[in-house]
Amino acid sequence: MEKTPLRSSAHSVLMARCYSREVLDLIADKWTALIFALLEKQPTRFNELQRAIEGISHKMLTQTLRNLERRGIVERTITPTIPPAVEYSLSPLGTTLIPLMAALRQWAEEHMETVEQALQAYEEKEEKADY
Repeated sequence: MEKTPLRSSAHSVLMARCYSREVLDLIADKWTALIFALLEKQPTRFNELQRAIEGISHKMLTQTLRNLERRGIVERTITPTIPPAVEYSLSPLGTTLIPLMAALRQWAEEHMETVEQALQAYEEKEEKADY
C-alpha cells in the first residue's frame, strides 16, 4: 500500500492514502485503549499487562506493543539483569493521549447499558420486520 509522504500540508483521515488513517486505526484499537489503562498509571512488564487484560493473546499484545513502540507512543526499557527485565511505559507523545483514551473508556463504561438497550430495540425491530 502506497502512503502519502509526510509533509507540512494538512492531513485528513478522510483521505484514503493519508498516513493519519493508520495512526487513527492504531489509537482507536480496543487493545491500545486497554494497554493505555495500565500504562498511564505506571511502567508495566509484559506478563503483568497480559495478566491484567483479560482476553488478549500473547501474539496480539506483542503486536500492539510493537506498533505503539514503532510509532513513538510507547517506550520499551530493558534492564540488564538475569533474566533481562523489560518494561513498557508511555512516551512523552503517548502521555498526550491519556485524556483522550481515558475519556473513551469512561464513555464506554457509562453508556454501555444505553448502547445495549439500543441494540436490543434494533434487533426486536428487525425481527418484527422479518415477519
